[in-house]
Amino acid sequence: MHILITGGAGFIGSHTADALLNRGDRVRVLDSLEPPAHRGSPPEYMSSDIEFIKGDVRDRAVMSRALDGVDAVIHLAAYQDYLPDFSRFFHVNSVGTALLYELIVERRYPIHKIVIASSQAVYGEGPYNCPDHGRIWPDGRTLEQLEHGQWDILCPSCDAPLHPVPADESMVNPGNSYAISKHTQEHIGFTLGRRYQIPTTALRYSIVQGPRQSFSNAYSGACRIFCLRMHFGQPPLVYEDGGQLRDYVNINDVVPANLLTLDHPGTDGEVYNVGGGKAVSVSKFAQVVINKFCKTEELEIPGKYRFGDTRHIISDISKLKRLGWKPEYTIHDSVQSYMMWLREQPDLKNFSLEADRTMESMQVVRQALKA
Repeated sequence: MHILITGGAGFIGSHTADALLNRGDRVRVLDSLEPPAHRGSPPEYMSSDIEFIKGDVRDRAVMSRALDGVDAVIHLAAYQDYLPDFSRFFHVNSVGTALLYELIVERRYPIHKIVIASSQAVYGEGPYNCPDHGRIWPDGRTLEQLEHGQWDILCPSCDAPLHPVPADESMVNPGNSYAISKHTQEHIGFTLGRRYQIPTTALRYSIVQGPRQSFSNAYSGACRIFCLRMHFGQPPLVYEDGGQLRDYVNINDVVPANLLTLDHPGTDGEVYNVGGGKAVSVSKFAQVVINKFCKTEELEIPGKYRFGDTRHIISDISKLKRLGWKPEYTIHDSVQSYMMWLREQPDLKNFSLEADRTMESMQVVRQALKA
């Protein structure tokens, strides 16, 4: 097949491109190479066998050129950050996806399959169980709760502590601009895909970890942030109390999921969680990083929080596992490979310090009054 990967110079895209080339496919990459993830030119790890087009997914001429002659699209291009530039999430993610389908329909490109990269973020807080009131999908925590360091979510009916459970694909509750934009990408893809017979699958990635994850984008991604700090002799900075549960997945498990759903006709019109299958606290993940760097530092837990963050979110991956996929790699594998990749970078800088200052100045990160 001849496959277009939008955002293909990035972390997930480049690994997916390598796998496609290795099995004999032709690969074309469209990427805008925007900072902070990129530095204006294709990364050195990108294969010379890839046809590269520099451009924006919102540019009609560029997108038309990228779509011409390809059989399928893996649509990874997206704006992802933790800063409050709300409109940009929709300008890039929603509009770019709509234009993709618009051009396919308008110019009758014979696209056989589109795989859309969505996110676990669409679940927001995800589901919880209350001993007395059963399954609950709570709203996000209030500013008052966070200011007073009340990290855990209580039942809105009885104030009992809630137990987080894995979220399957049946319900979403997006709680920020990024999450809403990713969910609109799914809606655009499935609605227009059904109407115009363009087979479409959406993948809701959990927190993907591994080498090539840009160290210069230090606003999100526990592995890169913690590893970058440890590389420069600083302990991991953990928000809230470190008890937040997350679902981490290795890039070497994500790529097979991409290829499986690209090839499998039974995935048309379906959405799948792609996760690690295990809940891990942020503090435990940070401790794994410390151990891999053979350090003895204590975690830095100053009672700060990221406004709008979820307390717990874990993905139920049983639907994708029924197709024969399962995660094979652990958080230890992810940290080890990222640590080694960082050490190979010739111009590594401690971008985490600037990111911390930026987020605090914009009140993305705040200090609890009482923690």
